[in-house]
Amino acid sequence: MITTQIAKAGTSIWLDDLSRSKLTGTDPHSLPYRIAHNGVVGVTTNPSIFNSAISKGAEYAADISALKGKSADEVVQKLTSDDVRSACDLFAPIFQATSGLDGRVSIEVDPRCAHDTTTTISEGKELWRIVDRPNVMIKVPATWEGLAAITELISLGISVNVTLIFSIDRYKQVMDAFMSGLEHRLASGGAIDQVTSVASFFISRIDSAIDPLLKADGSPTALALLGKAAIANARLAYQSFESQLRTARWRKLADHGARVQRPLWASTGVKDPAYEKTRYVFGLIAPATVNTMPQATLDAVLEHAQFQQVDISSTYAESRSIIDSLAKQRIDIATITTELENDGVSKFADSWIELLANVEKALKR
Repeated sequence: MITTQIAKAGTSIWLDDLSRSKLTGTDPHSLPYRIAHNGVVGVTTNPSIFNSAISKGAEYAADISALKGKSADEVVQKLTSDDVRSACDLFAPIFQATSGLDGRVSIEVDPRCAHDTTTTISEGKELWRIVDRPNVMIKVPATWEGLAAITELISLGISVNVTLIFSIDRYKQVMDAFMSGLEHRLASGGAIDQVTSVASFFISRIDSAIDPLLKADGSPTALALLGKAAIANARLAYQSFESQLRTARWRKLADHGARVQRPLWASTGVKDPAYEKTRYVFGLIAPATVNTMPQATLDAVLEHAQFQQVDISSTYAESRSIIDSLAKQRIDIATITTELENDGVSKFADSWIELLANVEKALKR
């Protein structure tokens, strides 16, 4: 199986999707089938996924009706945490078999508090308590305010999926926040060998933002860079990850049993139909990574006839050249990634607000 080859190369496959209908069943779209036949070893969720699942899923109607008298916020928290807890139970055998490496399920704090450190910490602690499963991961946006929340949650022994990372500079700050959390936990006498984190680095949205600028330029030099920025950016992020593992700071933590914060490639669904559907998978296979895929991307990978892998460490010079060439085209990737972070936070908040409004309407029926 091609997914087995991907896993052997060091990249775990997680599914970026969850709904109540997918938790059971034997059809190819169910999680039990994906686990048994497609090599899926984890799940990520986000506010948009839950909005789509709950707003459109008839299977939630009875639960919503039974919760009349509760606020929309309370109902949404109940529905989402119940689904995540059930998914955690479904993935528990993988969690145990991999000693906690995989079998993970993520649930995000309220995206409206992405710029509020104190509320993010409170939300993270509450979700950790409510789901009450060792294989849950609390998703925290990688905003400036989120960095301190990451450190605090890690120091409390709460596993964190850091989401909405677009820039290499922000990624370095995320790695620092993670290590600071481990250091604080060690200093307080806590064990760090069971604290797990992934850093979700977003891929396709980079190309979606930069390609139109290159097309607008229209020069041969600009057009030659189409579809190259996202993978180059991610590969240089992985270079930073490798560099971190060589530091004395990390080695000290590793000596106390610390687990690496694996890079997780997110937003790996291809937006441009001109591109091969698997471009953000095979181009980013590397040791100690995760690729969380929407269903369509996973299906495209499964249909792929031949396993492909690029030695990521051999691409760093070329990747740096691509970023430098973009700068010569007056494309400032730092500005673009900042805009993408702000836009990502805003879109997730909008999805959450829409979900709350839809549940509010259902409660009044």
